[in-house]
Parts: sequence; structure tokens; C-alpha cells
Amino acid sequence: MDGAKLLKKLADEAGENYRFEYSPESFTGTEPEYALEVCNAVLDVWQPTKDRKAIINIPATVENAMPHVFAQQVEYISKNLKFRGNVVLSLHPHNDRGCGVAASEMGLLAGADRVEGTLFGNGERTGNADIVTVAMNLFSQGVDPELDFSFMPEICEKYREFTQMEISPRQPYAGALVFAAFSGSHQDAIAKGMQWRRDKKCEFWTVPYLPIDPADVGREYQTDVIRINSQSGKGGVGFILQENFGVNLPPKFKEAMGYAAKDVSDKTHKELKPDEVYRVFLERFVENRPLFDVSECHFKQLAGGIEATVTVAEQGKKSVVQAVGNGRLDAVSNAIKKHFGAAYTLTTYEQHSLGEQSTSKALSFVGVEGDGKTGWGAGIDEDIIQSSFEALCAALNNLFVSRGKD
Repeated sequence: MDGAKLLKKLADEAGENYRFEYSPESFTGTEPEYALEVCNAVLDVWQPTKDRKAIINIPATVENAMPHVFAQQVEYISKNLKFRGNVVLSLHPHNDRGCGVAASEMGLLAGADRVEGTLFGNGERTGNADIVTVAMNLFSQGVDPELDFSFMPEICEKYREFTQMEISPRQPYAGALVFAAFSGSHQDAIAKGMQWRRDKKCEFWTVPYLPIDPADVGREYQTDVIRINSQSGKGGVGFILQENFGVNLPPKFKEAMGYAAKDVSDKTHKELKPDEVYRVFLERFVENRPLFDVSECHFKQLAGGIEATVTVAEQGKKSVVQAVGNGRLDAVSNAIKKHFGAAYTLTTYEQHSLGEQSTSKALSFVGVEGDGKTGWGAGIDEDIIQSSFEALCAALNNLFVSRGKD
């Protein structure tokens, strides 16, 4: 007790309101009754008050028991400590058994008031309790940890700079991959969950596979959550196109786009960034004209419908074809059928604007079926009618290629 008495004497002489902390070293290897006796003896010397509280810091200097055992020891100390209302009961867990975070949480439930930890568990041997994970676990359960990690990327950057150590890509809440979903089923669930939140204006966070809102730690949905590679599916690709480029694919179109992105990722052996996903969309479904193109369309209103005069460009040659339909798109489609002698059915036609401005371009989607095959195409143009022709042309090129037509 000499040290405790000396500290109090020096503090009283200095006239300062110093705050004292006592930590019973090797607590986990000591009988709890003896540790309590020593802590109470120290408190008898310091005589803590409401305005001058003392800190009793319970360490797991070497973690040698399961978290619930440590919690029972903490509970025993908390219930039997003198001056309890004037004492801050603190924890100092290490991570020798990989349970530093669990021991912290169990200790808090057992009566502790605070936790000492380090950024990302840095420390001697296996490290201290990761204070980031402890705090964010509390946050995820609606408890304010009174620590601000809303700028996590900047914290990670400074950690690397100051310690010259790397952070695991799977480090909870901070790693580069902790919010990333590559699996197609996971991506689809996340995309639907995000859409549900928008539609229902949900107050609380309830998105599948994401324990917290990534934005709460400074992460971005577009680059940190949905990641596209050969494992990805329609949901992830659709989410990327909608969130980043305003392209809202029809459900069946998403499947075709998903396969196209998987094909590129598989052949290039790499993850596709959002811009690369959009480039696949353009090359496979918007700009693709391997067999033919429609260079001109002119229309005449007839009693029985609309007559289209269509110029088809094919292998360096141009042919003019006329056909009648119940609308412009139907008339152009009939002209192409007539030119190629092709049989197919236009099964899908949807459109929306790219953006909310009056000058926004129109985006059309067309699906065609023939001989058990399906072709998809999209068109982007200031004119909605022209965009539908472009989409039809792209869809038919894809259909004819899939059927081996040349």
C-alpha cells in the first residue's frame, strides 16, 4: 500500500485533482478474493468521491480463460468493490485466445464501465482487445460507444502511416473486403434489401448480409459493397448499373447481363470495376452490330397502320425494305423480318429516362425470342423512338449470332 499512500500524499501536497488508476497485474491468474482484497485496500487509501473517482482496471494480462469465466470474475469484483459508486471499473483484455473482443463485451455486461483497447488490436504478443470492433459491435446494437469511427478509411490510412503495419482485408468494420459481396445470391439479396429501404423509407437498418450501414463508417455502396467477378450474378450487376449509371434493367435482361459480366471476369481473371461493368453493357447490348445495322428509317401513316421504309446495312451493302406494322417499332421489326426471312417474337419492350432532367436521354430495352433463343438489346438516344430502334437492332444481332445466322 506504500505506493497508493505516496500517490495520495503527493497529490494532496500539489493541490491538484489527480485521478488515480490501479490495475491488479496478472488478475486472471490470481484468486478473485485476493485481487478484491488488494483493490479494496487501495481504495481505502485513496477514498474516492463522486467528484474524484478512482479507476480500478481489471486486466487479462494473459488471456487464459473463456470470456464467460472472465465475466464472472468481473461481476464478483463489481458487486463487492468498496466505494462502487465512486469507482470506474475498467477492463484491459488481451487477445491470447483470440477472445479479447468477446471478453470485453461479456465484461461490460457483467458490470464494467469502460474498456481499454487499441486500434485493430495492436499490442504485445497477440495484441490487446480491438477497440474498433468493441465500439462498432456496441454501435450495431444501438448503444453509443462514444467513439467516432464515421471516417474509418482515414483512420486506417493514419494507422498504416504511423505503425507501418497493414490491416487485414477482413478486419471487422475496417478491412477492404468486410462489406464486399461477390456471391450472386448475396448480391441479389443486398440489392433487393436496398431497394426495399428506398421504397419503404425504413428508419432502421435491415439490409441482408450487412450488419451495419457501410456509410456509417465512411464506406461507399458503389465500390465497397457489390463487387463483380466470375462468382457474381444478375442482382449484383443490376445493382451496379442502377446505382452508378441509372440503368434499371428488366429482370430477364439482368440475367443476360450477369452472364456477360461473368464471362468477361472469368476470361480476364479479375474483378470488374463499375466502369468496366458499364463498358460490358455497352459493348454486348448497345453498340454490338456484328451482322447488320439499320442506318435509316422513314414512316408513312396508312389506314391499316404505319409503313416503315428501312435501310439495312449488311456486310458493306445497303438494302431498302418496306413493311407495315401497328406501330413504328413493329413496322421496323417486320421490315427486318422480311429482309432476313427471319421468324422471331418481340417479347419485351421497356423504356425509362437516364436521369431526371428534361434533356435526359431515353433508354430502351428490347427482348426477342426465336428458335428457343433469346436476344437482348438496349438503345440510348435523345429520341425515345430512335432508342427503341437501336435496342431492337442490338437485340436481333445478339439473337442471330446465338442462332448461328450469318
